[in-house]
Amino acid sequence: MKSIALAAALTLAATTAYAGSLSEPVVEAPVEEPASSSAGSSASSGNGIVVPVLILLAVGAAVAIADN
Repeated sequence: MKSIALAAALTLAATTAYAGSLSEPVVEAPVEEPASSSAGSSASSGNGIVVPVLILLAVGAAVAIADN
């Protein structure tokens, strides 16, 4: 059983050596974003808070239901 585990470990370690190739990597050109107005950037700055607030509300509701 130990020899099977050793063979599996060596096989997994050997496969990572072949992960890449010697050819040059293909790099795509960077994407340019269009210039946005100050009103658009300030309106979009609050979008990152919506999901955490919803998660906190869901956890709070679950705790409130569990207490009853």
